[in-house]
Amino acid sequence: MAARPGPLWLVGLALCALSGGGPGPRPPAGCPVRRLGPRERRDMQREILAVLGLPGRPRPRAPPAAARLPASAPLFMLDLYHAMADDDDEDGGPPEWPPGRADLVMSFVNMVERDRTLGYQEPHWKEFRFDLTQIPEGEAVTAAEFRIYKLASAHLLNRTLHVSMFQVVREQSNRESDLLFLDLQTLRAGIEGWLVLDVTAASDRWLLSRNKDLALRLYVEMDDGHSVDPGLAGLLGRQAPRSKQPFLVTFFRANPSPIRAPRAARPLKRRLPKKTNELPHANRLPGIFDDVHGAHGRQVCRRHELYVSFQDLGWLDWVIAPQGYSAYYCEGECSFPLDSCMNATNHAILQSLVHLMKPDAVPKACCAPTKLSATSVLYYDSSNNVILRKHRNMVVRACGCH
Repeated sequence: MAARPGPLWLVGLALCALSGGGPGPRPPAGCPVRRLGPRERRDMQREILAVLGLPGRPRPRAPPAAARLPASAPLFMLDLYHAMADDDDEDGGPPEWPPGRADLVMSFVNMVERDRTLGYQEPHWKEFRFDLTQIPEGEAVTAAEFRIYKLASAHLLNRTLHVSMFQVVREQSNRESDLLFLDLQTLRAGIEGWLVLDVTAASDRWLLSRNKDLALRLYVEMDDGHSVDPGLAGLLGRQAPRSKQPFLVTFFRANPSPIRAPRAARPLKRRLPKKTNELPHANRLPGIFDDVHGAHGRQVCRRHELYVSFQDLGWLDWVIAPQGYSAYYCEGECSFPLDSCMNATNHAILQSLVHLMKPDAVPKACCAPTKLSATSVLYYDSSNNVILRKHRNMVVRACGCH
């Protein structure tokens, strides 16, 4: 049984304003801790789940135990998480790589495996089935891959193999099933490693009906057209070690978020030395912080620390990574004159001028995010599928006056 989580804490009060923060699992030392009661905790959990696009807290059937050997799908997804997390700052990715165009990635473990490999009946094949019912409505597939591990085949020596993948469109009782060709890979029998087959067309076709499992059938042939037992060719199935079992991974382009990140305004040209909106380094001298305060000692608009801990929410039985993340927030004065370090818009400058003349009629400009970036979250759903979702506009990168 998992240990009872401690009280939820969120960090980000003004006392943390001068800390550089960071993406680590814990907040900067010395930041104040706000402890929430049971009702506040439930409200906070519900709101964060809504932001993550989840109707409720996922409850995997068998929470992954640390002592168990890692499975192939979670290992692949964890590597993908690290790659997407490195790209979150840019909110995009390499256009030639499917994850670069994906906001949501789901992996599915092979549920049923059938073989026709015994005796002399040909052609030999291996069939795999996947439950895709957890795919959300309205998602558009950008790519789908079937991944199967291949050992070097000692039986076929240096022969060339042709591995083809089909979707089982319709099963027939008195004749061969209706198949849809998906992909073909040609390789040497002595090669070892993960074989990746493109099954995007099968995922697109399944989304049109969504009424049964997705069945994929794999064939292996040699140059002379002779059928080969996939097992003799070195292709591993459900009996393989957990880290080498076949799985399906599908990439989706999620619906665009209704919230758009505001554009950063060009800084007003002044004769003052150029200042940035970056947080100062902790190893700088104390006097370096003087420039973040206005003439009356009030802190100007800037970014402050705000850390959200999934660990202290008690969610690490379904959240794989991260344990938490720094979201940050914007706070501070937007008083005239608006310096270049405040990233003020032209409208904010005019509003500040009018506020000087009519303070009761027009409010000051507000301190708000000018640049936001994404955060990726890797987790199990209630069917034990591993899901990687990129959530846009989750991290404040810069603040300014609006």
